[in-house]
Amino acid sequence: MPLPVRGAGGIEVRCEGVVHLYRTFAGHDVVALRGIDLTIAAGERVAFLGPSGCGKSTLLTLLGGIQRPSAGRVFLGDLEVSRLSERRLARVRSGTVSTMLQGASRNLLPYATARQNVRFARLGAEDRADLPHVDELLDLVGLGELRNQVVSTMSGGQRQRLALASAAATGPQLLLADEPTSQLSHVDRDAVVSLLHRIGDEYGTTVVVVTHQEEVARTFPRTVTMKAGRIGAEGRAGSEYSVVGDEGLLHLPPHLVDLWPSGTLVRIEETDDGRLVIIREGTPS
Repeated sequence: MPLPVRGAGGIEVRCEGVVHLYRTFAGHDVVALRGIDLTIAAGERVAFLGPSGCGKSTLLTLLGGIQRPSAGRVFLGDLEVSRLSERRLARVRSGTVSTMLQGASRNLLPYATARQNVRFARLGAEDRADLPHVDELLDLVGLGELRNQVVSTMSGGQRQRLALASAAATGPQLLLADEPTSQLSHVDRDAVVSLLHRIGDEYGTTVVVVTHQEEVARTFPRTVTMKAGRIGAEGRAGSEYSVVGDEGLLHLPPHLVDLWPSGTLVRIEETDDGRLVIIREGTPS
């Protein structure tokens, strides 16, 4: 069955020196993101990885225009979304970008039917002639027979697939998904991942997901691993690379972090062929 989502292709995403702070209930400022520089090409599919609290979900909300960065700039194509008015941001979120928040219920109307949820999701874009038929979209995610069922009576996997159908209903150029496979069975997890890749493959949509599941991340051509609000590593075509950040900061690969605790002394030497070698000289006392 051909994919009934008909977007306008993907869009490039770019972050330049993005910093984000938030204030705790106790009144303390916490730095969630520290100098993020990142470019995601139009049509690229990327998975953000990292421990809880590392800033990956915060970064996703900035890309979707849900929050504004405290400093730095966020671009979708040539459009600097970090400086748009709320009115223009609403237009971007109704067509260009679609965001699936963590937890299917946060994306859905619990006492509405599956069909009503998809129709509601694209209210701001219904004047577009290229949008898929609601029933076709529900058939795509395997919910055609449940189109008139109320969300509150659905299983977790069914709700997540409906959330994806709702997110794809506007044919976005950028699809963002925060933990789209969390707490799903293997069958539902694989179905959601497969649908995300189909959207990217067939329509060139830029797809960015946040996940803590490495088996999900491995299905993406590119991974970005975050730590303490910074980008620490990237995976491309099966190879893992550390990323040099601001002021020369370099995160070690996870297996070395376990072997070399904080305070370990290292020396970096350049070989004759231009390679750098990291030599451990001592351990913390």
